[in-house]
Amino acid sequence: MARVLGIDLGSRRIGIAATDGLGLTAQPRETLARHGGVRDIEAIAAVVRDVGADRIVLGLPLDPEGAEGPAARRARDFAGKLAATLQLPVELVDESFSTVEAEAVLLAADVSRARRKQVVDKLAAAVILQRWLDQQAPGKEKP
Repeated sequence: MARVLGIDLGSRRIGIAATDGLGLTAQPRETLARHGGVRDIEAIAAVVRDVGADRIVLGLPLDPEGAEGPAARRARDFAGKLAATLQLPVELVDESFSTVEAEAVLLAADVSRARRKQVVDKLAAAVILQRWLDQQAPGKEKP
């Protein structure tokens, strides 16, 4: 079964998550340093090949009112470049509060500040991907 890759696109780091073998849950995978442009897409392409992904879910940063600002436009632009380069569907999912949710999980688990910094982006990617998976569940209304 092909897998789905979830991406939390930050200004300094890219959090990556992937679905499990059954496509039921999102699992944090890795954090990539941002280098810009083609280098970021090549790094993601390597992960896509490694996990055998056939779809990408990218977090769309909306403001608290649900409107799109500059960060959302950058995410849309990146999604377009990713789709064109990798020839895969790229879906956008509201990423509102995904990092906050990931931080809360890490704090509840009593993870040190240094360790949280290392893993928060890939955990936020898992939150984004799990939201998408939950929307795909039978009986769920598609947004």
